[in-house]
Amino acid sequence: MQRSLPLLAALLLAPLALLHAAEPVVIDLNQRTWQGIPGLERTAKGRVYVSWFTGGPKEPSPDNTVVLSYSDDAGKTFTPPEAMGLPTNDGTRCFDPTLWIDPKGRLWYIFNRGNKDLPKHDVWARICDDPDAAKPQWCPEFRIGYDAPFTFRMNKVTVLSTGEWLMPVTLAEKPVPAWCTGYNDKQTPTLHGVGISTDEGKTWTLHGAVKSKPWALENMITELKDGRLWMLIRTNSGVLWQSHSTDKGRTWSDGNPSSIKSPGSRFYIRRLSSGNLLLVNHYKFTGRSHLTAQVSTDDGATWNEGLLLDERKGVSYPDGVQDKDGLIWITYDRDRNGAGEILLAKFREEDVIDGKDVSGALTLKQTVDKLHKPTVPKANPNKSAGK
Repeated sequence: MQRSLPLLAALLLAPLALLHAAEPVVIDLNQRTWQGIPGLERTAKGRVYVSWFTGGPKEPSPDNTVVLSYSDDAGKTFTPPEAMGLPTNDGTRCFDPTLWIDPKGRLWYIFNRGNKDLPKHDVWARICDDPDAAKPQWCPEFRIGYDAPFTFRMNKVTVLSTGEWLMPVTLAEKPVPAWCTGYNDKQTPTLHGVGISTDEGKTWTLHGAVKSKPWALENMITELKDGRLWMLIRTNSGVLWQSHSTDKGRTWSDGNPSSIKSPGSRFYIRRLSSGNLLLVNHYKFTGRSHLTAQVSTDDGATWNEGLLLDERKGVSYPDGVQDKDGLIWITYDRDRNGAGEILLAKFREEDVIDGKDVSGALTLKQTVDKLHKPTVPKANPNKSAGK
């Protein structure tokens, strides 16, 4: 299957009210009760941006909103989170933000809007031309107009050797009356494809409809050294599924199980400046614990034992980047409904290869943000009433 719908450049700056009639709902970010699903980017001048989403009593919820924070001191401190996309009063939520710096140095804030009752799910974005500015300015949010009744994306755009941009997309061929097609697979199969832009993000076309296990979403794309594209897909089958493209994403092979184990959680894969591949995953474990960074020197055929980033339960959803100096930055969440921690790990490739700190740059479990829930004083059982 191949679909296409150009996104008119004029829509990039169109007022939000023209794009959907519902009114935004302001969320009090000081009353957060859960948070998670982070993304990360680092600018040319060293500013570190982290995104995540929160709002409402849980995920999913009609009150979900996406936020952004940044650091100018190498991640030691971060600004208070700022809302980047608000839910609307028709029950449409904002969720799963991703940060990505394009080849021009512009910072993209890409997220999803979804409404299970309309039903409607699509991809939106905002762009900052100068993310190193003292006061970063963002364009109004705009819809990336994929031609499908349901579109959802989670992970970063990949720039191919041809210069084309590929955005990983999960899609369905009919509207989905649920928060996510992965939860409604018997009625609406989950399909996996890519959005391709040949004009630096002005327009996107949707390609591919890879089938996988019934419960699957959140694919990622890697360009292999032989020119093929490798799609890895999160599933609930105990392993990541995979597909390959030999025509730069226009068509894809049938999905099949890979050899990479997974507990059914998001993973992170990216090519390093050395040419090796980095994978951050829950290595050899069946639950969301023991988040581990691994390196492959043979384009994903095998992976080393790696570097343990966080052994605790409830850690998940890594995202990150390798900066121009070779330092690898990974963000992830822990205990979304409890501590609600957004965390940061920093290391170099040699640390992953040796499985320990050999660079002197290793930093683990650094806090970006966490919940500050109000506490209710416990009653003193020894204190009688009226005293």
